[in-house]
Amino acid sequence: MTPPGPPALMVEKVSHSYGSRPALRDVTLTVPQSRFTALLGLNGAGKTTLFSLVTRLFHTRQGSIQVLGHPVAREPGEALRRLGVVFQARTLDLDLSVMDNLLYHAALHGIGGREARARAEAVLRDVELLVRARDRARLLSGGQMRRVEIARALLHAPRLLVLDEPTVGLDVASRRSILRHVRDLVQNRGVAVLWATHLLDEIDPGDAVVVLHRGRVVAAGEAGEVAAGATDLREAFMRLTCDGQDDAP
Repeated sequence: MTPPGPPALMVEKVSHSYGSRPALRDVTLTVPQSRFTALLGLNGAGKTTLFSLVTRLFHTRQGSIQVLGHPVAREPGEALRRLGVVFQARTLDLDLSVMDNLLYHAALHGIGGREARARAEAVLRDVELLVRARDRARLLSGGQMRRVEIARALLHAPRLLVLDEPTVGLDVASRRSILRHVRDLVQNRGVAVLWATHLLDEIDPGDAVVVLHRGRVVAAGEAGEVAAGATDLREAFMRLTCDGQDDAP
């Protein structure tokens, strides 16, 4: 049951262009609290641009974005305090230890001293990497780095976690481990998740799904609803994105 109050994320009529090239066109979507929402789209669909606007790397010039009822444009501090982010590109400082990467993030959120270290140990324990806390980040595998990034994103106890293609380039076992951990956050801790991907095997039948194609939302609803009239979600996705592109997963 979705908790009362505003959605974890509300995007309304958002457009964005790079010069004369439109990247998002009148995008509207909602991420409910305590739900796993998949943002599906081929490479170039606009997923990363949308994440850059949600996280305020880019300014929103057309439309509005709210995190738990706090407008990102007018109340960025309040909005970003409730938001944890895992970007597609690796963002760990490879020359720092795993623990120092987390402590630096804690300091940015005004968490210091014993509390920061206690939180860092707790989130590393959750992702089964506390034993690597003193190791330099560059010594970790790709899957381990991603788990540390998720731990770091959870350090300040956000209510919304957004992840941009978090399993790209990882082996099957690492992908499953990360996805299982994120789903556990939703089920057992009530964290809302927006999971951007082009990998349809990461989607469960009961997930909320938003399909983004060429900068537009072309379908939204539960996975079963989006797949209605097709054999499965894969066929529905291919139909929704079959305007001459043949690289659907």
